[in-house]
Amino acid sequence: MSSLVSNAALKGRLSRDPHGRLVYTDAQGQAVVGVQAVRAFPIEAPLEGLSLVGPDGHELEWVDHWGQLDLPTRQLLEDELAQREFMPTIERLVGVSTFSTPSTWTVDTDRGRTDFILKGEEDIRRLRDGGLLITDNHGLVFRVIDLKALDRATRRLLDRFL
Repeated sequence: MSSLVSNAALKGRLSRDPHGRLVYTDAQGQAVVGVQAVRAFPIEAPLEGLSLVGPDGHELEWVDHWGQLDLPTRQLLEDELAQREFMPTIERLVGVSTFSTPSTWTVDTDRGRTDFILKGEEDIRRLRDGGLLITDNHGLVFRVIDLKALDRATRRLLDRFL
C-alpha cells in the first residue's frame, strides 16, 4: 500500500505507510511519519501556500502554489486534505429552535440533512466573497458559499442571526 511520490518542487518525498499515514522523507533520507498537509488560506486562496508539518508541529517544507506539484503529488495531498478539511456546505436552512442562542439548527447540506447547535452569533463569520462560516458547538464548520444564492426563507432565517 506504500505509494512513493517524488516531485521536483519538493526537497523530499511523500509516501503513505501501511497504516495510511503520510510520510515525508527529506533529502538526507530521514523519514517523518504522521505528516499533515495544511493550507495557508483554505477559503480565500486554496491553491496557494501549503505547509507540510511534522507531528511535533514544525514545518518540514513549504509549497508556494499547487501548480508547482506534479499530478501524483497533488492527488496524494488532496486526498490527505479531504480528510482534514471536512466542511459541509449548507444549501438550505430548514428551521431553528429559537432566535436566541444557543439554538438548534436543522439544515440541508451537500452531505444530507443534519441538526447542530449554534452557541452564539459570534460563531457565524462573514467571508469577503459573500459567504459564511458557521461553527457548531462541537467545532464542526459549515460553509455557506453565497448568501444570495440561497432561497428566500433561508436568507430570512439567517438575517435574524447576522
